[in-house]
Amino acid sequence: MEVAEISIGSTPNQINRENGKRRVVVTSNIRGRDLTSFVNEVRERINAQVNLPPGYYLEYGGAFENLVSASQRLSIVVPVTLAIIFGILLMAFSSFRDASIIFTGVPLALTGGVLALWFRDMPLSISAGIGFIALSGVAVLNGLVMLSFIKDWYEREGDLQQAIVEGAMTRLRPVLMTALVASLGFIPMALNTGTGAEVQRPIATVVIGGIISSTILTLLVLPALYRIAHFRSSKLA
Repeated sequence: MEVAEISIGSTPNQINRENGKRRVVVTSNIRGRDLTSFVNEVRERINAQVNLPPGYYLEYGGAFENLVSASQRLSIVVPVTLAIIFGILLMAFSSFRDASIIFTGVPLALTGGVLALWFRDMPLSISAGIGFIALSGVAVLNGLVMLSFIKDWYEREGDLQQAIVEGAMTRLRPVLMTALVASLGFIPMALNTGTGAEVQRPIATVVIGGIISSTILTLLVLPALYRIAHFRSSKLA
């Protein structure tokens, strides 16, 4: 008894340490909801119901830590990608006005992707963000195909109204083919329920929804915007 006191009790079978401090890891699997909302709810309940003793602190790691890191990267990658796309359009047309008209396809395409996520009750995840990047390229490509034809016809014939009509009619099939190929190719991913579905479904949902809205813009709104932008110059000519 002078050296030690022996007793029987419950103790941890292992003591983990990190940076010289004791660490206890609590893990959980999440089903039926997104990771961000789950962690936010956990934080709220812990702050309201748990009083941590001095020297104790909480950290949220694992998949959530990776999610935060990826979100920070996307906040840089997405603006840079859009800026590069606009720069390429500017070099291709040598006209800020025409490049801006084509670039209007990106906001409407992104709107369609957001609505598709909302309709399927999916969160705005990293996979969805990657889908938005891919969607921006498809939206710009459709606009580029149509506007290039309209511009060439207008410069050759000098009739703005006829150039828009011919461009819309002639490029109808290529634009629809591009949209259908991309949409139909992503349908199996959008309906996947097996392994990897949590990554594939948001990407496919964003691309399909965005392509639908982007196609509507390309066929209807973009020719109207081109006419509005060049109407005054056609009158002067």
